[in-house]
Amino acid sequence: QVQLVESGGGLVQAGGSLRLSCAASGRTFSSYAMGWFRQAPGKEREFVATISWSGSRTSYADSVKGRFTISRDNAKNTVYLQMNSLKPEDTAVYYCAAAKTLLYSVHVREYDYWGQGTQVTVSS
Repeated sequence: QVQLVESGGGLVQAGGSLRLSCAASGRTFSSYAMGWFRQAPGKEREFVATISWSGSRTSYADSVKGRFTISRDNAKNTVYLQMNSLKPEDTAVYYCAAAKTLLYSVHVREYDYWGQGTQVTVSS
């Protein structure tokens, strides 16, 4: 069992930056692929970024590539999402998720555990 708690969301102006953190419980954090997803009002949850258990492999949605960076610190059981050059269309609730058996994944259905989400609002 893994419990995930996101933090770092908030209100920021367009062009600004935020860093989201996701703290995980459990001693097997380093064996999980981790992902960040987001959901805007009235829309489906969508993939943002993912990272392999070792941190050596990452993948990003085209909409955030070059602006967002995912990283992890297995010693601290934490995964991060650095978000730069934020746009109003990045406004959403951001969720982190853990997948037990995969290198990494872009699919919501392949993740086993989810955090409660943190709100990110980007004003124009």
